[in-house]
Parts: sequence; structure tokens; C-alpha cells
Amino acid sequence: MYKKPIQHIVTLTLILFTFDLAAQQKPDIWYDKPAKIWEETIPLGNGRLGMTPDGNIFNEKIVLNDITLWSGSKQDANNYEANKSLPLIRQLILEGKNDEAQELVNKNFVCLGPGSEGPKWGKFQTLGDLNLAFEYSGVSKNTKPEKYKRTLSLEDAIATTNFSLNGVNYKKEYFSSFDDDVNVIRITADKPGKLNLTISLNRAERFAVKTEGRELQMYGQLDNGTDGKGMQYLTRVQPVLQGGSLSKTDTSLVIKNASEVLIYVSAGTDFKDPDFENTTKKLLANAVKKQYAIQKQNHSKNFYKLFGRVKFDLGTGKEAAKPTNVRLDNFYKNYGEDVSLPALFFQFGRYLTISSTRVGLLPPNLQGLWAKEINTPWNGDYHLDVNVQMNHWPVEVANLSELNLPLADLVKGLVEPGERTAKAYYNAKGWIAHVITNVWGYTEPGESASWGVANAGSGWLCNNLWDHYAFSQDKEYLKEIYPVLKGSALFYNDALIKDPKTGWMVTSPSVSPENTFYLPNGKTASVSMGPTIDNQIVRELFGNVITASRLLGLDAEFRQELEEKLDKIPPAGVISKDGRIQEWLEDYKETDLEHRHISHLYGLYPAALISPSKTPELAQAAKKTLEVRGDDGPSWTIAYKQLFWARLHDGNRAFKLLKEILKPTFRTDINYGAGGGVYPNMLSAGPPFQIDGNFGATAGIAEMLLQSHDDFIDLLPALPDAWKAYGNIKGLKARGNFTIDMSWKNGKIIGYRIASPTSETVKVKVNGEIKEVKSVQL
Repeated sequence: MYKKPIQHIVTLTLILFTFDLAAQQKPDIWYDKPAKIWEETIPLGNGRLGMTPDGNIFNEKIVLNDITLWSGSKQDANNYEANKSLPLIRQLILEGKNDEAQELVNKNFVCLGPGSEGPKWGKFQTLGDLNLAFEYSGVSKNTKPEKYKRTLSLEDAIATTNFSLNGVNYKKEYFSSFDDDVNVIRITADKPGKLNLTISLNRAERFAVKTEGRELQMYGQLDNGTDGKGMQYLTRVQPVLQGGSLSKTDTSLVIKNASEVLIYVSAGTDFKDPDFENTTKKLLANAVKKQYAIQKQNHSKNFYKLFGRVKFDLGTGKEAAKPTNVRLDNFYKNYGEDVSLPALFFQFGRYLTISSTRVGLLPPNLQGLWAKEINTPWNGDYHLDVNVQMNHWPVEVANLSELNLPLADLVKGLVEPGERTAKAYYNAKGWIAHVITNVWGYTEPGESASWGVANAGSGWLCNNLWDHYAFSQDKEYLKEIYPVLKGSALFYNDALIKDPKTGWMVTSPSVSPENTFYLPNGKTASVSMGPTIDNQIVRELFGNVITASRLLGLDAEFRQELEEKLDKIPPAGVISKDGRIQEWLEDYKETDLEHRHISHLYGLYPAALISPSKTPELAQAAKKTLEVRGDDGPSWTIAYKQLFWARLHDGNRAFKLLKEILKPTFRTDINYGAGGGVYPNMLSAGPPFQIDGNFGATAGIAEMLLQSHDDFIDLLPALPDAWKAYGNIKGLKARGNFTIDMSWKNGKIIGYRIASPTSETVKVKVNGEIKEVKSVQL
């Protein structure tokens, strides 16, 4: 929604109130035993470095990560002869011979070489393992600790492990510093001289370890897919002791009889930093010099500048005092009332966002920044047919707007290679990216027509870029991204063809990710023209570029061309004979009624083309589409459905899906069907771990409480019965750069505050009534 500027500040007409946040439950996650598997560890990160300690008392493994550590290298996998096959592919589709068109696409219209399946594509990889082997005087390795507790404070971004052994109380504190950009671990005992441990580093491949002075170092070079000389990395570990002694072997550091141990881990790669060895050295030296108490305080203060923008309280209950894994089990089984768990999960999603990306670096990938393997699932890359977009859906509404900028930087890097791909395959102007990309700027189609030739990727990314402007109203940012938006619109404008049956202008060839349909002859195909998602994305993109060009006073001629073309784009949805929204231009029967992708509802979310208030018939058809699709799937699918039902103002159905996301699981197999859930550490399970489910659910919770896409701010549009008794939230964002605080009882708003940089007239829907109010000036 957009602001209506006024000339002066007038008297405030909204209801103001005070939040009672002092009594709010502290957002902590905790466990009463060490992690047995990685999916029980606690994730820590500062947007570049990450670690996941398991809290083991004898042999602790702490998996280390650097978000920039990727194998592979740039490749040009474009088939520059592909456009020669384009006329025949399109003709076959027009003749209804989609299966033959698909064969031709597989032959002449996919990427060359190994594409995403070879070492040149690369993958996001783990940095390695930091191992701490402890010895305790008079204690056998079978001894169980007393008073064991592992905790993650979401407000402080600090993890702790506490336990007692043989009358000694031990404590470990861990954080990925937002102060000195290193990982920090502090180990203490309440009796002197009780700390004995050996520190080592290892990795599954391509590493060497040595000691140098008081440092333990691990270094190596990843495979680039050609000569093996890919990205370089270096990890430095240095302990600082109180009491005791430090000795070393060739590959480890040995600490004896210390009373306190501080372990600093500095790491880096040569991704955009050829001087990374000196960088890691300086970071480590600065950290070691600083007093621990100051560093810890600065870390939490810098983290809280972001995290503390939003407060969320749904009340508390007896369940809140239980370990997090127990709460998850009981919540899913309806054992006891746990109204505060969704609020905790929402704040955990915000915590993960802050921890896994940083302005000037990379956006979170499929793993965020936490990978335990060399061969991460799906390469840990950036999928452009929902996953990387979903990673960013909560960022604006959850008041973390600047954390959208790393994605904008990644997309800017796709424009130049995307222009080559547009020319090679479609002989078109502008730029395109298809289904997958990486840090090396890959834009080519994938290896298989069934998924690889989706046209939606680049246009969908432009939705995320536009959202940052819609929420922030930052015109300088709009100027910066306008060439990216325009370039994407140039591609679609140039590449669309006319459907002779309807006269509409559509994409061809393309697919509806990643679904398949039956042809009248009984054969199956994925390749078609004008799948619904493409039509919705083109309609939205053209509208945004028209708006941007008008706001910036640019490209009047191109704007007029898009305005004329917009009338020829298919509508946001076509209702099929059975009352659902068609997934394709033709009313094909899908081969899988419960397919994990629901791409043809893009117009409902994240776009604003379908809504109960503006397009009630399409909204009803969207409901029928969702009913047939069912409620199960991988976690990201369930989260998407939660968002859809929130947009359809069905809070109870959205809440049901949230419960499915919070279903406890230990599955780690590759899953494309039913399943989903979360691991004990609340990371989302596809399975395996895929962080988009966390972020999608976070966005879904926000969408249940606040919507602003329909030209007004809607308070509590999809409040479920489970949250009606009481709640308050402070600091959510609405489009137009409005900050929203609100409180409710018995399902009714009892107080709210709308603030903005300058006082503005804004429409707001409160308890079913739309009114115009003036915002408070910040």
C-alpha cells in the first residue's frame, strides 16, 4: 500500500496504549541433554561466520561455517545455438504436441555441459569441525553430568552449556561475534585448575592442519571444476588461558589445569577478499586483545539493535517452562496449552535471518549459513522457483528491512550473464535467470526440460526487490534497482508470443514449477506456454516497472509500451471447470493432485493480484485449489500454504498448517512429498534441513497478524481462535514504511499505534471497519 502525503502534522486520532513487555517470557530455547545429532545442535551466526555446538561434555563437536565458502567457479553453459530451435518448439506447443516440444527442449534448449551437476557448478560447504576433547580428574567417560542445561538466548544471541561433574560446576558460553567478527567460546569451572582439553580441527576433504605459535590453523582450497584451484579458506584458533598451561602437537593444542579458557576462532575465504589471510589474522589479534566482558556486551548490543525491533507476546503457560524438544512434542500432540510457542518460533525465524546474512555479503542459501556437510543437499545453492524468495518473505514485515539488500546484490550480479542467456535461448533483450543460481552468477536453464526451463525465476526475484521499496519507500534504492527491474521487463516484453486462441501474450516455452500434466493423447509433459505463474509474474512486474518509471520520471516511451502490453497479458487467474485456478493456459489435468508446488497461486502470495476483497471469485477458486492440493508436503510447502490461507483470512486453517510445520521429526532423507516438520533445534526439515520452512512460517505468522497489500493496513486479518484471548506485538512493518504496534483481547483490537517518518494519512482496518487515520511521526 502507498502513503498519501499531507502538508502538515495533525492531531493523532488512533488509540495509543502502553505495552506491558516487562512480564513477557524471555525468548529462550533450551534442552536438558547434549545433542546426539547435528539436528539437535544450537545454531549461532553473525551473518558471515556460524557455528553449531553440540554441548557434549567429553568430546564436543562444533561445526563451523563461513557463508562465502563455495566450491565451483564461473561457467558459461549457454547453448548459443538454442534460439535456432525456438520457432519449432513454439510451433509444436501451439499444435498441442507438448511432448514433442519437450523432447526438442531436452535436446537443444537446456544448458551445455554438466550444468548444476558437475564440480564447476559448486556448492555451499561446511568450513569444518572444531573438536574439544575434555578430561576430568576422577571422572570416567560413562559418568552422566548433573544439572545439565543447554540454552540459546534469542535476545542476546548467546548459547550456554551448564553442568556439574564430581562437585565442580562447569559453564560454556558461545557466540558468533557481532563485535569483532570471530567465533568466541568461553569455558569456566567454579574451582581452579579443573579445565583439561585438547583442541583440534578437521574436515572431510581438502584440508591441512598445523600449529604455529599459540595458533591452530586449518587451510585448504576447494575444487573449482577445472584445475582444482578453487576458493581458498583459512581458519585460525587461539586460546587464552587463566592459569594452567598450553602445549601443542603438530595438529592440536593441549590445555592442562586451567581455570578459564577463551577460544577465539577467526576464519575467512578469498571470496572478494584476496588478502583473506591477513584479514583473519587482524580479526583474531583484535579479538584477543579485548576484554571478554566488553566483547560479549558489544556483541549482544549490536545483535539486539536488529532483534529488539519487534516484541511479541501471546501469553505464557506451564508448557513454557519445559525443554524446547518437549514443548514441540506436546504442542503437536495437543498436550497442554502452549500459546507462547508460536511467538517463540516467530522470533527464532527473525533470529535466524539476522544470524545468516549481512549487508554487503551473501543472502541466506538453502541452509541459511549452517551446513554440516561437504555435499550439502541440493548443493546448498539458491533455487529461484520459491526457495530463496521464501527466505526473504519475513524480512520486511519483521522489521529487518536492510537484510533484503544482500539478495538485491546477488540479483544485480545475474543481470550481465542473464543478458547472454536471454540472447542465446530467446534472442531477446533484457535478462533472464531460470530455476537455479549460485555465487558464480549462473542463469542458464537446468539440465532437464521438466524443471529447467521455467521462465519465472528472474521475474520472481524482482518481486523481492520491489518489496524492499514498497516497505521502505527508499527512492535512492528504487533508482539503484530500476535497471534490474527494467531489464527483466525488457526480456518478457520481447520474448512473449501471441496465443492465437485467446489473443493473449504469453511465455513459451516454460513450465509451472515443477509440475507435469496429461495431454489429450494420454502422454505427459511439463513444457507449455503461458503457465499461470508466468502470467501473474509478468502482470505484476510490468505494473511495478510502470510505477517505478513514473515515480523516477524515466522511460516514458517504454512505460507506454508496457501499459499497452499489460492489456494483452492473461488475467491473474482463469477458473477451471471444477472451480479451481488453472495452473496452465490450457485446462490440463495434473499428474499429481497434491504436488508440492502451488505456483499458480503466486498471484495470491507474494503478489497482490488475488484477494478476498478485490477478486472474491478468484479467492474462492484459490481456496478450492488449496483444498485439492491438501495440507501436507515438505516444510516449505506447508509454510507456503500457511501464507495462502492467511491471505484468504482463514486464521484457523493457517494455524493448522503452522502446527504441521512444528511437527517434530528426525528424518533427514531427501523428501519431495509428505513429511515436513522441525528438528529438536527448531530448524526446518524438508527433510533434510532446509531453512526456507523457518522463514516461510515466520512470514506466515506475520501475515496472520498484519497485511498491507490491499491498499490498506489490515490488523489481525487471520487471527486463529488459539490466539484470540490475548496478544500484543510491537514493531511490525507495513508497506509505506509504517511501523505497527497493536494489542488485542478476545479477538478484538484494544489498542494500536501506527508510526512513520512523517505523519501520513493511511487507511487501516480495525475490528472489521476501514477508517482513515493519521500516523504518528517517528
